[in-house]
Order: sequence, then C-alpha cells, then structure tokens
Amino acid sequence: MFKLFLLSLFVTTPIVADFKSDISPITPKIKKRMQGKSWTKGCPVSISELRYVKLTYKDFKYADRQGELIVHKSVSSDVVEIFKALYQKSYPIRKMKLVSSYKGSDWKSIEADNTSAYNCRNVGGTNRWSKHSYGKAIDINPIENPYVFSSGKISHKASYKYRSRAKQKNLKPDNQAIILKNSDIVKIFKKYGWKWGGNFRGEKDYQHFAK
Repeated sequence: MFKLFLLSLFVTTPIVADFKSDISPITPKIKKRMQGKSWTKGCPVSISELRYVKLTYKDFKYADRQGELIVHKSVSSDVVEIFKALYQKSYPIRKMKLVSSYKGSDWKSIEADNTSAYNCRNVGGTNRWSKHSYGKAIDINPIENPYVFSSGKISHKASYKYRSRAKQKNLKPDNQAIILKNSDIVKIFKKYGWKWGGNFRGEKDYQHFAK
C-alpha cells in the first residue's frame, strides 16, 4: 500500500527539475542593448525600477530553451512563478527575446511570434503610455493570439488562421499555444492578479496579459 502511495505521488507531482530562473538588475550591458530601442530618457519608469529575468520555457518542439524578459521589479517574482507553472503544463512558446532584439519594433517582434514584456511605447493610435512601458504587461505567442479589431481586422496576415479562436483536436504546438477563456494560462495569470486582453470589450488582445 505504501509503495502504491509513493507511486501515486511520483505520477501526479509535476517534475520541475529542469526549470531555471534568475532575476537581476539591469546591467550596463543589458542597458546598452535597450538604449534607443526599447528604452530612452523620458520613459515613465527608470532603468533601476526594471529587472532582467531569465527563465526556462518549452519551445514549439517542446525542447527546453532559455528565454529573457524585462519586467518591473514589483512583478518579477510573479513572472517567474507564472512561467514556472506554464513550464509545468508544457505550454509551448515560440521564442522569448527582448524587444530590443527587434530594434524596439513591436511590429517586428510580433511578426517573429516573439513573447515579450517591457517596451517603452504608446498604446497604438494614442498618446498614452502602454502598460508595456511600465514593465507590467506581457504578450505571449502573438501570432497565434492576435490583436483583433472590433471589425474583425487583424494586422498580421499569419494570424488570420487563428481568428476563429477554437483549438483543434490535434496536438500541434501552434494549436496548443492558442489562448482561450478556459485555458490554464489565463487561470495561472489570474491567480497572480493579471488581466487578460481576451476579455476586452470590442477589440480583443488575445496575446496580452497586464497587471
């Protein structure tokens, strides 16, 4: 009986031995990567308020990769716990690089299906700072989880195949990356007080989580 109990624990307890993470202040080297791209003087938060986070994720071949994000220091621990839970669930992520790798271009980052966080920019079509400018927003698998205007328009052509927002029965990683209202990823972010853009009225921002 005791052996069966131990076997049950082994089967039901997620194994996270391969998950690794690190939170650190923005070093001069990282600041140089950001300067003039994702951050400039006049941004609403200072470099000292941001943190560089490295963490393990599953790519679209379900292989372990090391990703990087920049977030506000107040949410950095939450971000690690959230992505640890996503790793446990084997939620696939195409790639995870700093937006500065795309010269600060949100468009180019999305076209590359890149999961990203901090980027000092306005909300599209406004003069208001985006939540990304504060390091308190993350966009995940943006091609599979597009921003959809209330008219149904999508800016990125590769996303049109995902407009129906219905997972198929196959287990292809791009299909598993689709975020729906009842998805584990929405529940995990909600646990830490983050809101999902898929719940917006009118337009939908399926990739977007913010706190």
